[in-house]
Parts: sequence; C-alpha cells; structure tokens
Amino acid sequence: MPLCVLVAKERVEGETRVSATPETVKGMIKAGLSVTVEAGAGEQAFVSDTQYKDAGAEILPDAKAAWAGADIILKVRAPEKHASLDEIEAPKDGAVVIGFLAPYKNDDMIRRYAAKRVSSLPMELVPRITRAQKMDALSSQANIAGYKAVLLAAANLPKYFPLFMTAAGTVKPARVVIMGAGVAGLQAIATAKRLGAVVEASDIRPETKEQIQSLGGKFIELPKSEESGSGAGGYAREVSADFLKQQQEIVGQHVAHADVVITTALVPGRPAPKLLPAWMVEKMKAGSVIVDLAVEQGGNCELSEKGKDVRKHGVLIIGHTNLPATLPADASLLYSRNVMALLSNIVKDGALNFDLTDEVTSGTLLTHDGKIVHAPTAQRLGV
Repeated sequence: MPLCVLVAKERVEGETRVSATPETVKGMIKAGLSVTVEAGAGEQAFVSDTQYKDAGAEILPDAKAAWAGADIILKVRAPEKHASLDEIEAPKDGAVVIGFLAPYKNDDMIRRYAAKRVSSLPMELVPRITRAQKMDALSSQANIAGYKAVLLAAANLPKYFPLFMTAAGTVKPARVVIMGAGVAGLQAIATAKRLGAVVEASDIRPETKEQIQSLGGKFIELPKSEESGSGAGGYAREVSADFLKQQQEIVGQHVAHADVVITTALVPGRPAPKLLPAWMVEKMKAGSVIVDLAVEQGGNCELSEKGKDVRKHGVLIIGHTNLPATLPADASLLYSRNVMALLSNIVKDGALNFDLTDEVTSGTLLTHDGKIVHAPTAQRLGV
C-alpha cells in the first residue's frame, strides 16, 4: 500500500490558504503516494473538490477518519483543538505532520506529538541555505505580506502615492518608511517604488544597505556600533536597549515626515522589537498610515492591536495578522510548492526516509522517533 498523504482543511478563522493544489497533488501521486483531501479543504483558496479529484485525489468528508488514516498530514496553520476536531490528538501514532507548526509556542502539541511518535516538520525551521530555498515558506509568504501591506496603506492613505503634475498644480509623492529589510521589507520597498512613492528603509543589519538601494530605496544610516544586528540564517537578532534607543531617535526623524510606515522586523522565537513607540506615532502627520506586519508576535508598533485597525493620534494603525491569507490563490500556490519540495526531501521511492545526516531534514525536524529533536525547543521545555 502506498503512503497516504492528507491535505487537511484549515479550521482557524480567517485562514483561507490550503497546503496542496492540484499541481502538487499530481506531483505526489507521481512520486508514488496516494492523496486524500478533506472535503472543502481548498474552497477558500478557490480550488474545488472536483479539481482535486480530477488530479487523482480521493475526497473524504469524514475528518476524523481522514486524519486517522493518513501517514502524512499537510497543514498550513499549527494543529489546534477545535470543536469539530482535535487536530493534536487526531494523527495516528507514527504519522508525519508538515506545516507552520509554531514551534516557539505550541508546547502542548510538541509534547503530545513526541509521545505519539509523530514526526513533525515545521516550515518555520527549514534552514536558510541555498539548497533549501525552494522549501522556504517563510519567504514565499512574507513576500506576499510585504506586497499587500503597501496596497493596504495606499488604499487607506488620503492622498496619492505617485507624483502628479496637473493643471491645478503639482501633487507631491507619498513618503514611505519601511522598518526591516527582510523578504517582506524588500518586497514592500519594491512595491511602494512601483506605485511612485519616495521610499526610505532601515535595518539593523548593515549588509541590507545595498539591497535597499538596489530597489530604489534610501538607506537610513543607523548609529555606528561594534554591535551587529545580524543573526543566524540571515535573520536579525536582538540588540541592546542602548542601540535600540539610538535607532529610534534616528528613524523617528524620518517617521515624523512619513505618510506611510510599514514595520516588518521579527526575531525568531522572540517578541517583535518595539521599533515604533507611542511618542513616535504622536509626531506623525494626521492621516498617515502604519501597517504592522509583526503584530502577530506583539507588534513593532507600541500602539498596534492584534487583528484590529485602530486610529491613534490621527494615525491609522493596521494590525492584520495574516496578510498572505488575503491572497489565497497565489499564497496557496507558492506554499504548496514549498511543502512539496520539503516532502520530496523525506520521501524516496514512495517510502519515508528520514536521513538525519541531511542538514535540511535534521534542521527541520521538531519531534521524531518519540523525542523532541529540535535542540532549542528541547532545552526550552527541559527535556
């Protein structure tokens, strides 16, 4: 019997993405796997059960039976206990679960999956190395978030983004400040420039200066310091309170003149750094817009509210927690390809093959063979 892969339905409110498309279903079947899909799993991403069926998948209306019979379960969001299905208890012992599993906070799931000998592979832990780029779901989804953040800002700003020269006079272009030049920040820079804005950007990693400038943005020079903001895998790391204070004072001067501020700074496994304190928001112009892409992890803006759009000191602060889900078709297309690439790394000739000498497999595994194998998580949980 071939290994059975389940494309699970997402039950978190507002989650419209799906973990596989007809394209990747065909790829899994070609790799010697059988594929089942929870009925309605792709509806919100505009993929019908009929399309999955035409690609060779079996549609299962009974969620509990679908989960219990699967050898490999593909997800977008981390498994949770829902009224209709307890996704933490649902996988059979020894199953494999792949998705955004929130390894830094989903402790109950981690302990239970270890006890059930479930092999879990969080997309968040995929190493940022050249060979794993096609598996990098954080980047594919952050790219979407950076793009959509600019569109949201433009739609809510009470003025044009580009320069306009009209018979009634000249309209100056909007001024945009991007805080954080990772994947989301760089896409936000590129999108804002395409819309005609004047763009400035800051990042604590000095190596991002060239990237920012290559997209037409102006790099905001930060204080000279021996302290580096560059962390492992290309991520930023936490910096000292003194450095953060100096950074805020410099960036604050640019923010005061901005029409739009988009914050994107994240530190893996830590609360988002507070780059935009209340005093900085107070100095912004009335009608300005802030889009806080870090709001899910506490927010870069002190006045952000998770899942809400609020107006403080005349400034609209957008706290949308899941912008990729607002573009579910392409978000699912890219995410499903990331998942397929990771799946191909652990399935050889139709069978599971966890090669722990492979840095992608060993780096991504969270639980395996009855143990919590991700060292930082095991240390945090005291096991």
